[in-house]
Amino acid sequence: MFTAKDVMALRELTQAGMMDCKKALTECDGDFDKAKDYLREKGLAAAAKKASRIAAEGIVSSYLCTECGVGVIIEVNCETDFVAKTDEFHAYVDKLAEQVGKSNPADVDALMAQDAFYAPGLKVSDTLNEMVAKIGEKISIRRFTRFEGVVDTYIHLGGRIGVMVDLDAPASLKDNAELKLVAHDIAMHIAAARPTYLNREEVPEAELEHEKEINRNMALNEEKPKPAAVIEKMLVGRIEKFYKEICLLEQLFVKDTSLSITQVLEKASKDLGAKITVKRFVRYEMGEGLQKRENNFAEEVMCQTKG
Repeated sequence: MFTAKDVMALRELTQAGMMDCKKALTECDGDFDKAKDYLREKGLAAAAKKASRIAAEGIVSSYLCTECGVGVIIEVNCETDFVAKTDEFHAYVDKLAEQVGKSNPADVDALMAQDAFYAPGLKVSDTLNEMVAKIGEKISIRRFTRFEGVVDTYIHLGGRIGVMVDLDAPASLKDNAELKLVAHDIAMHIAAARPTYLNREEVPEAELEHEKEINRNMALNEEKPKPAAVIEKMLVGRIEKFYKEICLLEQLFVKDTSLSITQVLEKASKDLGAKITVKRFVRYEMGEGLQKRENNFAEEVMCQTKG
């Protein structure tokens, strides 16, 4: 039904005790997501909202054309951290990001079929195969996003996190230095604060109801359970807090927590004499949701020497 590795993974994700994690998996018939909810409801999970573990090697890179208003972030994975840190791998991923920016492929398959602007006579897939043969590791273009508009990108921790933000602002302001600073500040904020949605209207009803149910069960599992009417009133405040945690426009600005992101945008609008807001954003964390290859350092070195 579940293994010791499952128990360890649940413990690492939630910081709950080993026996509590084992009990949660037992009670939930090995269902990992239900076990996380179980631990939250029992008040045993110290980090239930922790993001998915970084589970693969590679980098997130970006491309930005300020003249044409095109921005791209892309994640490309490889097998080892050794390769991910090389200048050659970084340069190749930068070229792929520029390819997406210039050629606007619909998806990864379309990108692979395009003529590579950086290697005349070759398809992008050909250049990928050449890189694989050269470094001796599998390389995978996992995902990319391309925006056109008043765009800014931000890469954090050498390619571990990538953010792109598109502001809704008059085209006449696209070269304005103050507007560019606002866009960059918000991009850096997104990297640090990890919003999931732009505003509360984007939050799916199912996710909202799920959060309410978790909080109801937490209240019912307290030593002195509260009456149902009290719990429902309490949920109003809990859900407001939930919105402020996951919705960009309601988050407190990391550089000045006396202001929300909405207030930062209102101030920028006043200073620039035009309404400025965020149209959309995307945040990539390298390897999120991917399972990391099990290997030790000695084996990794041996793989490199054999290559």
